[in-house]
Amino acid sequence: MRRAFFFAVLLLTSAGARAEFSGNVAVEGQAFGESAQFDQQFDSNVTLSFEPRWNGEWNDADDLWSLELFLRADDGDAGREHADIREALWLRIDGDNEWRVGINTMFWGVAESQHLVDVINQIDQVEGIDGEDKLGQPMIHLKRYQDWGVLDFLVLPGFRERTFQSAAGRLRTPLVVDTEQAAYESSDEERHVDYAFRFSQTYGDLDLGVSWFRGTSRDPLLLPGSDRDGNPVLIPFYQQMAQLGVDAQWIYRDWIWRLEFIRREARSNDYGAYVAGFEYTFYGIVETDIDFGTLVEYSADSRPEGEGGAFDHDIFVGGRFGFNDAQSSEILAGFVIDTENRGRSFRVEGSRRFGASWKGTLELQTFSNIDADDLLAALQNDDYLLLEMAYYF
Repeated sequence: MRRAFFFAVLLLTSAGARAEFSGNVAVEGQAFGESAQFDQQFDSNVTLSFEPRWNGEWNDADDLWSLELFLRADDGDAGREHADIREALWLRIDGDNEWRVGINTMFWGVAESQHLVDVINQIDQVEGIDGEDKLGQPMIHLKRYQDWGVLDFLVLPGFRERTFQSAAGRLRTPLVVDTEQAAYESSDEERHVDYAFRFSQTYGDLDLGVSWFRGTSRDPLLLPGSDRDGNPVLIPFYQQMAQLGVDAQWIYRDWIWRLEFIRREARSNDYGAYVAGFEYTFYGIVETDIDFGTLVEYSADSRPEGEGGAFDHDIFVGGRFGFNDAQSSEILAGFVIDTENRGRSFRVEGSRRFGASWKGTLELQTFSNIDADDLLAALQNDDYLLLEMAYYF
């Protein structure tokens, strides 16, 4: 990341550039309801994070730049202590074209329970198991606006390895993942250049996206091995893969119908997967300002039993409360139910602003009836409650 820091310095020192500074600092406490399943793991911990951001423009706002950093200190899990450049980006607006060069974090997809088509950024897994947090990705990105659709062309020079918890961390695999032994199918390893393309357009109430990616898979295979002391560990292996993705969202009155589908080809296997479902919103329930959205999604994966992901034949059922108040209060809660072995996980996410500068966040996660052969078996003792208070400036 040394070159990325150099690029960030260039952004901040650009002649004539006008900058605005913002960000947040947050303290987070996490407590687990049961004793750890594995040695060395903690039962509670406190962390401190800092996320500063700079934005600027020049050339009559035809050129924009942004820099966003992320740092976390953790008193229990050294593997969670890390720093990252989420964004260090130059944006050039030229008529119907937008050029983005540098490091960026972007999102593709429409589903709530999982994000199949979202393949550009690497997951920052030590930040959470929901896959929402990402590492910054170096890229050259051209977005072209046409009357018949929007085209995104991406060249991705440089690969980011996934972060994993240390031996002391909770919510980890039974064996520690030894990232120092990470291996690649490509001889270029992390220097492999990936490519991606996406077409998107809105047809009335339908939003449609079709994407294609070829390069290093962001999802490593975890292979058994040994560390330098002979202890059993898991070694991440990053394959080359090609993926075709389709995402669609149709809004009809109070309904939102969503679909994500992928077809992926890699050396280990070729497979298809999809997630499909709907959200129906009840507005102004019980004659209040509160809106309540019901969410249902089903996920399927064509890989053989035990080789698929965590969402191979699962149903997600949830609800979203929007309080429409001055504090922007909201709650999202839902179950993920495995239709084959009846394993369940339950999650609640809630947030509320306090005053003009503070925001509180609550997160509750539980696991129950998890089969011994399930990918989530290592998390069966990891029910937790997380509270965060952040100050925004």
